[in-house]
Amino acid sequence: MRIPLFYAVSVALLLSGLSCLAQPLDASEPPNTADTAAVEAVAKDAVFTEEQLDQMLAPIALYPDPLLAQVLMATTYPGEVAEAVTWSKAHPDTKGDDAVKQVASQPWDPSVQALVAFPQVLATLGQDPVWVQRLGDAFLAQPDDVMGGVQRLRHQAQAAGNLQSNQYQNVTVQAVTAPAPTSAAPASPPASNHSTIIIQPADPQVVYVPSYNPTTTYGTWAYPASPPVYYPPPPAYYPGSALLAGLAFGAGVAIIGSLWGECDWDNNDIDIDVNRYNTINRNNQITNNQNKWQHNAVHRDGVPYRDSRSRERYGKQLNGASQREAYRGDNAQRAQAREKARGSMDKYGIERPATSNREARDRARAAQSGTSDSNRLQAGTERQKSSGMGQGTIRNTRERQELRNTAQVQQRGQADLSARQTAKKRPSANTGSARNNVFAGARAPSLASAQASRGRTSQASAQRPNVSRSAGNQISRPSNPPARQRGGRR
Repeated sequence: MRIPLFYAVSVALLLSGLSCLAQPLDASEPPNTADTAAVEAVAKDAVFTEEQLDQMLAPIALYPDPLLAQVLMATTYPGEVAEAVTWSKAHPDTKGDDAVKQVASQPWDPSVQALVAFPQVLATLGQDPVWVQRLGDAFLAQPDDVMGGVQRLRHQAQAAGNLQSNQYQNVTVQAVTAPAPTSAAPASPPASNHSTIIIQPADPQVVYVPSYNPTTTYGTWAYPASPPVYYPPPPAYYPGSALLAGLAFGAGVAIIGSLWGECDWDNNDIDIDVNRYNTINRNNQITNNQNKWQHNAVHRDGVPYRDSRSRERYGKQLNGASQREAYRGDNAQRAQAREKARGSMDKYGIERPATSNREARDRARAAQSGTSDSNRLQAGTERQKSSGMGQGTIRNTRERQELRNTAQVQQRGQADLSARQTAKKRPSANTGSARNNVFAGARAPSLASAQASRGRTSQASAQRPNVSRSAGNQISRPSNPPARQRGGRR
């Protein structure tokens, strides 16, 4: 079969076009697959979007840098923050370094203990525990994005005219220039400049916590579908501060060592002032090498981590029983008290409590088995006694039965004797009566029986002619009976 020339040429052109499309445009420069994979990994591991980060960071982004660092660290322990909120409500007049010293014995992370110095901050965090947990999860999973979100919001507030220096805080703008490209690198657009806004207390030993309405302080919100949440300030700390725009400041909090964290904007993490830390945290001293904050999973209190990377990184720090012990707040002091109590129990011969569910079950089974063995031994002993004393037991049983029968007979005899005595007395009692009651003795069976016997005896005496009655009177009969009763014939 011959194919027409027109169809052959068309098929050849189509195949050549497909082969051209399959080849890259520039074979000498293949695509950078590593960069593509990195971008995809970042997009996949992102826990919160930029919109969500701005929404949750808006209420605290304008805090002074030391206080902001303290809040970000503490929110990674949401359970302990809730306990600190409860403690602060119970001690509303306690603040500053004195409050931190009062909670030194609490099993909380030092970052959480530091927040009790600012009851107005804990009052704000206590309004929404879910927000606190999300904020801590974001800082653990996306620290760079969180720090970038804070700077983005600060620039918006500054552009709206609501962030500036005053008698409460110093606001400085630090310009940062991107490094210039090297000669070996390919040509690129001119380096772009960006700035970092830093907020510090005007007096390092007095901190004023700002209060503001995020919906107006940042100007026009970039995400109308996801506006920031406004947590009204506690009236006790901000009297008469109905905010429409801008920042309001309440009473300052005098501190010396309560705030020991600082935002490191270059590395997007938190630095620790070791001297200030050791001044206030007497029970948890650190060295100069520990000047970078690290999350401690022991104080997580069992709250699960949101992303897989955090679970893999921090979940391995505590495994199995050790993790459960830490979640219960176990520490060296409790362990020492527990050992002391166990020693006292051993001294007085008291059994120690079970340390696990399995041990408790084993003890219960052993106790049940011991009881069964004891019951079996007791039953065997009783059977031996029964077999050895069988005949004697039977004899004893018969003797007891005979004694009971004898006692019953004696009781019946005494009852009959009493009935007869009553019967003898009753006629004399009824002598003056016109006639005897027909129902007399109906309720006394023994009396009725005695009377019936006396009646039968009287009847028998009457039927025997030559027998005297019991009363002693003889019956007189005629000596010559009538003629018709004589025997013989006429």
